[in-house]
Amino acid sequence: MTIRRRATTLTRTLLATATGTCLMAGCGVLPAGSGGSGGSGSTLTVMTFAPEDSRATNMPGMPGMAKAYGRWANAKGGVNGHKIRVLTCNEHNTAGGAADCARKAIAEKAVAVVGSYSQHGRAFMAPLEAEGIPFIGGYGVSPEEFQSPLSYPVNGGQPVLLAGAGHQLGRACSKVALVRPDTLAGDSLPLQLNAGLRANQVADTGDIRAAEDSADYTPQAREALAGSSPAAPAAGSKGAAPAKDGKDGKDKGCVAAVLGSRTETFFDAFRRADAQNRKPQISSVLGSVSQAMVDRTGGKDSPFEGAYVTSWYPVASDPLWEPMRRAITEQAFGDDTVDPDDSGAQTTWIAYTVFSEAVKRFGADERITSRKLAQKLNQAEPVKTGGLTPDLSWRYQDMRAVAGFPRIVNGRVTFQIVQQGRLVAQPGEQSLDMTETLESAPRTS
Repeated sequence: MTIRRRATTLTRTLLATATGTCLMAGCGVLPAGSGGSGGSGSTLTVMTFAPEDSRATNMPGMPGMAKAYGRWANAKGGVNGHKIRVLTCNEHNTAGGAADCARKAIAEKAVAVVGSYSQHGRAFMAPLEAEGIPFIGGYGVSPEEFQSPLSYPVNGGQPVLLAGAGHQLGRACSKVALVRPDTLAGDSLPLQLNAGLRANQVADTGDIRAAEDSADYTPQAREALAGSSPAAPAAGSKGAAPAKDGKDGKDKGCVAAVLGSRTETFFDAFRRADAQNRKPQISSVLGSVSQAMVDRTGGKDSPFEGAYVTSWYPVASDPLWEPMRRAITEQAFGDDTVDPDDSGAQTTWIAYTVFSEAVKRFGADERITSRKLAQKLNQAEPVKTGGLTPDLSWRYQDMRAVAGFPRIVNGRVTFQIVQQGRLVAQPGEQSLDMTETLESAPRTS
């Protein structure tokens, strides 16, 4: 069974790279999409979808940012002479909802789906592939986003964040416990975190599963406290020898929770479970801990004070985000869902930047279709994002040997910490590329 799963993964990886080559050459592997087209002065339809009002992770800031970007671009005359029509769709955190959003994009002749969030990659990518519609800058929580030849990720998704968290924790901790969703997407998280831990000679994490929509994480909090104690082995730990306690600063027990919007619920239970006030180092990743969460839970008196956070992007206070902040001020000042500190809004801004740069590659009277847009994205010239990411390119030679995730073309992470109630760059730490770390990780299926 393991051999069959590995063969399937390898087949999908080869298909992703080979088909991407055909897209570059225009050899017709994928059918052409009707995808809302036109020459100079026409309107281009795009879609952004994300879950809202669901019981698990919600990302209302992504469609909110998309609508603000559309208004902002149109107020400046459009993109390369084209007005942008932005459609949004509630994915509901279900496979059926994701498929419905994809079908709506097809029915409305969208030239691209931009800056969206869904755990159900198989449900939305298959319909988009059938119509040749590119998926630009998803949030990176489904494997298909890093496998499909029509997916153009702008960050390294959860794999890169978890590997980065392993590096961040591996430099400070002797034992690490990970609390993560008991889902198919969550099954790969321990392997990715372990890749970063092993690179720093720390034993594999204790793997603690939890329902992503639970209202009570007390059992998992108690298990995490026990599994992160330097005096006791982490549950399920194996692999590299643990660092010696008390040397090189690695004398802490550490707990990482990656539960999306439920991370706050978990750490509330964790704080109450720590009756002995051991206060192990806590950690999470961008999207599971945000500035809004820190503000909501007390600012500098928040239980997240001192928490480590791994991110894809520069800290929200970086001047590189100023164009996005101006766009929000001008076009989303009354929309509470659009927070410039939110990772979903930031990802959507970058995704629409990529879309706009691709549209600018068309001639004034050149007809724009979804298939032609994909071909532009596959051209040699990298796309610039104003310094928020490395220059992005999705050519065949840019594909990487990360098992199951060949389209990770941006493996960069930044390390942050909550200080005085603000997410700031972690002192002494620089951004790192996690690609080589992930290339050495075992397969996730």
